[in-house]
Amino acid sequence: MNAILIVEQALNGLQLGVMLFLMAAGLTLVFGIMNLVNLAHGSLYMVGAYLATHFMQTTGSYALGVLFGLGGTLVVGILVEVIALRTLYERDHLDQVLATFGLILFFNELVAILWGRNAIYSSLPQFLSGHVEILPNLNYSLYRLVIIAVGLLVAGLLWYVVTHTRLGMLIRAGASNRTMVAALGVNIRLLYTLVFGFGAALAGLAGLLAAPIFAVQTGMGELILIQVFVVIVIGGIGSIRGAFAGAVIVGMVDTMGRAFLKPTLATVISPSAADSAGPALASMLIYLLMAVVLAIRPQGLFGSRGG
Repeated sequence: MNAILIVEQALNGLQLGVMLFLMAAGLTLVFGIMNLVNLAHGSLYMVGAYLATHFMQTTGSYALGVLFGLGGTLVVGILVEVIALRTLYERDHLDQVLATFGLILFFNELVAILWGRNAIYSSLPQFLSGHVEILPNLNYSLYRLVIIAVGLLVAGLLWYVVTHTRLGMLIRAGASNRTMVAALGVNIRLLYTLVFGFGAALAGLAGLLAAPIFAVQTGMGELILIQVFVVIVIGGIGSIRGAFAGAVIVGMVDTMGRAFLKPTLATVISPSAADSAGPALASMLIYLLMAVVLAIRPQGLFGSRGG
């Protein structure tokens, strides 16, 4: 098997993994601290992509597009928490699922009203275009390398905030015993709003990073949300470390499977059978992996037992 191709697909897997981590980190924080099942997290990813693309096109500035996309998603997330989700914290998960599913429909229709149902596309600025020579005969996309760097940087900053700052201490305490934290005088409502807004901003960051690679269209958040839930289940609910490990594993398995499973099968079965079975099996790999992890370790790789 071509070593250059393996390295290239490994980088693609890492790039997908860090984007999944940006989504999974916010979602697992919200669930771990607020005990809120938020199906609309993918809609915030879509909002970030649309806002960034819109402002890039209207201002002609990539930096302003990133700034308004990130800031706009933060504001949208805070408004959603204050207006729609604050009353759901004491409700059961079924009510939360139904309410946030309604938010998915709301955001999809709102985006269709504002930008239409046809996909829109974002172009990269000149300084992010082109390729970088990673190895001899391997030129890799500069923008994808930037995504990897941004994802790793955010992962490091998030780990530092959660483990070494007062806000992180409150986040960990709120996840363990919110009643005691409230009794100590901490404004739990404000903490929840900050956590949800921060999670929304991470989803918006993933969306604006994905915008120049994928078509920006209504419903784009639902597809990635399924993979994000797989990441959280594998890594462990409520664990940032688990979200990162699960995201990288899922990104690698999905990318490598789609690249190499079909030609590998073709060595043991007929090419026509491999053409049919390969893509189907490749799309199933991450779900099979999730089933194996749940069978061996039901709490996930880094989740606490029983929760």
